[in-house]
Formats: sequence, C-alpha cells, structure tokens
Amino acid sequence: MKTDLDSLMQKYNIDALLVSGPGQYNPAMVYLTGGGHMTSADLIKVRGKEPVLFCNPMERDEAARSGLRTINLADYKLDELRAQIGGDPLKATAERYRLMFQDAGLTSGRVALYGLLEAGSAFALFNAMQAAMPDVTLVGEYGDSLLLEAMATKDAEEVRRMRRMGQITVEVVGMVADFLTSHPTRDEVLLKADGEALTIGDVKSQINRWLAERGADNPEGTIFAIGRDGGVPHSTGTSTDPLRKGQTIVFDIFPCEAGGGYHYDFTRTWCLGYASDEAWELYQDVLSVYRQVMAELRAGEPFKRYQERACELFQAQGHPTIKEDPQTQVGYVHSIGHGLGLRVHERPASRLSASDADRLAPGVVVTVEPGLYYPERGLGVRLEDTVWVRPDGGIEILAEYPLDLVLAMK
Repeated sequence: MKTDLDSLMQKYNIDALLVSGPGQYNPAMVYLTGGGHMTSADLIKVRGKEPVLFCNPMERDEAARSGLRTINLADYKLDELRAQIGGDPLKATAERYRLMFQDAGLTSGRVALYGLLEAGSAFALFNAMQAAMPDVTLVGEYGDSLLLEAMATKDAEEVRRMRRMGQITVEVVGMVADFLTSHPTRDEVLLKADGEALTIGDVKSQINRWLAERGADNPEGTIFAIGRDGGVPHSTGTSTDPLRKGQTIVFDIFPCEAGGGYHYDFTRTWCLGYASDEAWELYQDVLSVYRQVMAELRAGEPFKRYQERACELFQAQGHPTIKEDPQTQVGYVHSIGHGLGLRVHERPASRLSASDADRLAPGVVVTVEPGLYYPERGLGVRLEDTVWVRPDGGIEILAEYPLDLVLAMK
C-alpha cells in the first residue's frame, strides 16, 4: 500500500522516486497523484517526505486537485537556464531537474525511475541528468520493483473502486449475452436487422459503447474470439468473423476507470444455442479445475502453489500443461492468474518460476483463470474471476456472474 512506500524505499535502498509522464494512463503517476488531465508532469517522492508534483503552468489547476504540494515548472525559467548553459536544451532540462530535486529535498542518493516517456528521449534525458547530478545515482528496476510491491496490496478505497469496476463489467457482460441471444439465425449464423451476419466487430463496438456510457475505458481492447481464435489465449478475435451457434466463444474483458484507473478482469466461455459434446467435455474439465482451485485458495500461500495445483489437475484429466512441457501451445498453456490493479498484470505472480514472496497476502487482488486451448480443433475455454484476499483472510469474488456455457437463443 502507499503507506508502505517509505519502508519499501528503505528495503530497496532507494532515497527518492521520480515519476514522469502524463497524469492519465500512466499507472505510477495515477497511483501517487490520483490521476488528472496533465499532459506531462514530474513527481518526486523523497524517502520520509511527502511527494512534490511539478507541473506545466497551463495545468496547474489540474495538478492542485491531487492535493499534493505543487511547484510550477515555469518558476525554473528554462530559457534563462538554456542561455546560461550555452543554448543546449537537453543540458538546460537536466539542470532544471537538478534544481527540482534540490527543491524537493534531495542532493545525493539513489533515485528510482518510473512513468511513461518516449524511449529515445528518456535515454538522452536520464544520461544528461546523471552527468548534471554526479552525487545522484539514477536506478532503473527491471521486472519487480518497490512500487509494484507497494501496489500489490490494496486499501479499502482501492478495493471499492475495483468492486465498482467489477459491477460495471458484469453488467456489460449481461448486456452482451442479451444482445447475442436476441438475434435471429440462418444456417447457424446470427443475423442483424438488415439480414447481414452479426460479426465480432459489431459486438466489440457495442461493448465499447456500453462501457463508455458507464464511465469506463477499454484501452487494451477486448478478447472476443470464436472457434479457432478462441484456442489461442490472447487472440482478440477476427473482427469480420460471423457469430455462429454452437462454437465456443472466449470473452475476456478487462476495462478500467476512465483516465486509466483501476481495472477489472473477467472471462466467460459461451456457446450460443447449444454446445457440441467435445466443447461440453472441455468446459467441464476447466470448470472442475476452476472450482477446485477456488475452494483451495488460502491467504498467505505462495500464489505459484495454485499454478502447480492447476497443472496437476489438468494433467490428471489427460491434458498437456506447461509444467511438463513449458513450450506447449495446446492444453493448459498459461498461469493460473495474476495481480490486478492500475495495470492488468501486477504482483503477485503465479508462474511456476515466481518467488515465494508472491503470496496471497491480505489485501491483494488477483485473477483466477484456468483454461484449455486446442486451436486446430476450433476449441478454447477459459473461466476467470477477480478475487480479493480480505484483511480477515477470506477470499471474495468482487463481482459474481453465472458460469453457464450455453446461452439459450431467444
């Protein structure tokens, strides 16, 4: 949680954080400021001190809404700095950062870098900053980081916001189910009012509209994949594919609050009208693993223990898994779940190589999503819910929704 930041900075031997980039769709900035319409800003958090937000003068009111101490970048008179340094804009900007750190209370130490910047510009800028601040060491963390560790456990307000996103998500999922089942069919294909086939693209357009009407964004798109596409876990589906009765549809939706806030993550697999025996059997295998893993979840356990359990259960059913063959592209091919928050994928991790420190600690929000994939058979099945490990150790699905495979056509 944010209240752990100072202790985590001590643990990681970090004296300050620098978060750069826009105020929206920038998880680190949203986490520390609450978001806001800032096209570009910098936040400096010195260990043991409150964060300071440096803002564009045109966006000073937006920055002030964060409730943080703000400093207007115009106060540094960049044109004068450039003249003093010989006209080099990069060196002048690096000197401005040196002064910003000084005003935030840091003249030496280790500074961890976060945020969103264009890669080439960031590379040039951070090199220039390092040259301008020899007593400061800029630190880039790869993979796990102190900020991801802080973000792993959610406070009550974060959980409230994720629960609300879950309610919006399942409401829209229900609308999609009603939308699909209300269409007439001809030769197994769903038809629109004009007699043309209803397509994956048509459904996705409706999903985006319904989310937007409820104050949610869909920045990473939706997986709505039928037949063979549903057998490739992250295939988003082919927009021109028609919706057909009887084929498995993998519907994975992971929207967020407007502006790049907290996400929800949810998957159901449907067959319209009826399911083949083969699809039904595959679905029952996934459903049994989903229920078994859900029943066994315990607070404090390493998350990867449930990945091992899912592999064991699927293997006993006769399916290939990534435990026995890490390269398999059929059967069970991914992890049992992941942390969720301002990013779709956060800590804790559940992959077999994950650390024992990736635990189901009280406060974490994770997905549970077993699945089986056989693209050459035109089959894919996944079931996913988002669960919160409550402070009392209980496991709670944040937004309930039925687990039915077949949707009856109206």
